[in-house]
Amino acid sequence: MGRNIHKNLPLLIGTLFCASCVSYEPAVLVPALTLSAEQISITQQSENQSSLDFGMQVSVNESDSLSNIEVLPGVRVRTVSPNGAADSAGIQAGDIILSVNGLETNHPDVISALQEQSGTEDNQQNLEFSIELRRNTTVLEATLSARRSRSTQALKELYRSDPIATRAGYRTELVDVDGAAGLAAARIVELFPESPLATAGIEVGDLVLTLNGLEINSAQGLISSLNQDFELGQEVFFGLYDGQNITQRPVKLWDPGRRISQISLGPLLQYQSTLDPPGNNLSILDFWLFSIYEFRRTDGERSHSFLGLFNISSDYGELTEESIPAR
Repeated sequence: MGRNIHKNLPLLIGTLFCASCVSYEPAVLVPALTLSAEQISITQQSENQSSLDFGMQVSVNESDSLSNIEVLPGVRVRTVSPNGAADSAGIQAGDIILSVNGLETNHPDVISALQEQSGTEDNQQNLEFSIELRRNTTVLEATLSARRSRSTQALKELYRSDPIATRAGYRTELVDVDGAAGLAAARIVELFPESPLATAGIEVGDLVLTLNGLEINSAQGLISSLNQDFELGQEVFFGLYDGQNITQRPVKLWDPGRRISQISLGPLLQYQSTLDPPGNNLSILDFWLFSIYEFRRTDGERSHSFLGLFNISSDYGELTEESIPAR
């Protein structure tokens, strides 16, 4: 057995060496995606719709330390409208809203969904909300009397879009699951071309409650997690809720594929490939001052060099002779 190990040792070392000399990158350029904030500053209702106004603006509750920024439970009150509902309830800017009517509020989308769903025209009652909040290290309770509001703003949020990882659109909804009232979920409202959700058998109208077993808290929370916490091409599990049961469905995120971007074998061979601009560079027996052979491609231009003496360019079709650089 020891003889076999010694016999195969050079092959093993060579394999590891070659693997370390090869680099991989996506086969196609992955678009850059700027993630939206949990809450955006547009009014979601039209003239014929009403919502509840809590009289405050909230955001994700980030820790106060600049050296160790973490997202903590609750949402942070950024601004309080003078004489508004939150102001009348004694809520102040800087307070951390922990729950509303017992519903945990770890994402601003939950507050928005509460204002929208509780403000329907057929809901003329239950305009008072029990707010549990933290001010510094003290946990307090406030009773907030929401106010109805109407808006003529032209913009209306339809859904949150994930154009890369799952190529789908989601909208935050609150659902009751196994006696737990008001859990945040993401309703699938759009499937874009080549969406991996369609391949996984997930359809428009399905309700996503968990991602890899963890509650998603909001549509934006789901999208942010998919694009920040996982690699493209990785398999994740969507917890789909059908009103009675939660079914775990595997989903392979969109995969851009892989290509060899660089090969480095000392002076023997050097290869590089780029996507922006599209190009390739290959050199064989590179002796620093000149190479036995070198090939370059940038967009449609191709050039060949032999011994540093002869250069051929495909764009011009010229053969030129150059002197060897002085050593």
